[in-house]
Amino acid sequence: MSFSGEVKEELGRIENGARHCQIAELASILLYCGAVRTDASGARVIEIQSEAPSVAARCRMLLERLQLAEECAFGDARNRGGLYLGKNDSSIIDKALQTIKYREGDSVVNPLVMKSLCCKRACLRGAFLSVGSMSNPEKGYHLEFVCNDTQQAEQLVDTLACYEIHAKIVVRKKYQVVYIKESEEIVALLNVIGAHIALMNLENLRILKDMRNSINRKVNCEAANITKTVNAAAKQIDDIEYIKVHYGFDNLADNLRQVAELRLEYPDATLKELGGYLNPTVGKSGVNHRLRKLSELAEKLRN
Repeated sequence: MSFSGEVKEELGRIENGARHCQIAELASILLYCGAVRTDASGARVIEIQSEAPSVAARCRMLLERLQLAEECAFGDARNRGGLYLGKNDSSIIDKALQTIKYREGDSVVNPLVMKSLCCKRACLRGAFLSVGSMSNPEKGYHLEFVCNDTQQAEQLVDTLACYEIHAKIVVRKKYQVVYIKESEEIVALLNVIGAHIALMNLENLRILKDMRNSINRKVNCEAANITKTVNAAAKQIDDIEYIKVHYGFDNLADNLRQVAELRLEYPDATLKELGGYLNPTVGKSGVNHRLRKLSELAEKLRN
């Protein structure tokens, strides 16, 4: 199962105790992935169209908690993996729509059912179950809601902002996509909607990724330093060999001759190690200064 599917499975098991929160979540599901239609007999029906089985199950559970399920006839929504709510008596569906304070032709959740922060949480939970998805955090951080129109997207962005979660909107074909890319804000959203197990799994993955990245940076840095040291030593040896052939060590000052001989004797030694071999010992900067003098002399000889 995908990470997104795991989140939805967890959300589907959350106990939503307060009636007002149940209404808010049901309203969100019905408006984000539902449609009010008229069937062949002229009766009103509601179709919940979602490929996630957890959405239909969650919707049915909420209807049962709100004592609306017994009056509804359930079925598959045109074989699309969703849920069909209806009966020959349209008043049954009207009662469900009145419960969520549905306004004819409106695509957003009625603000009256999401006045409190707990109801806003429930609305966001219903929205993620209905139209939300999340990429595998091992590959990258991306969470999005695919909304039907601008009003839905803007209401969702405003609701997220109540929890200081900053989302953006982009147009994709005929849909308005609300997306979040910052891992910290995705973690905050999972906490808000109650997906705490998924949140912990995501945090564990973030820690592992941070550790890997830190180790890779250190390894790359050390490798770069080693390469730099090796290249510098090779250049120094090349310069000293040139001086030995074209100038002679006997013509060098004692301090330069000693360093030149030591570099040839210990080609892999660091500057600190070379300084330790001298008598008296010399620090890194002193050794580096003498090697630089030798390099300058080699360049003069070559010119």
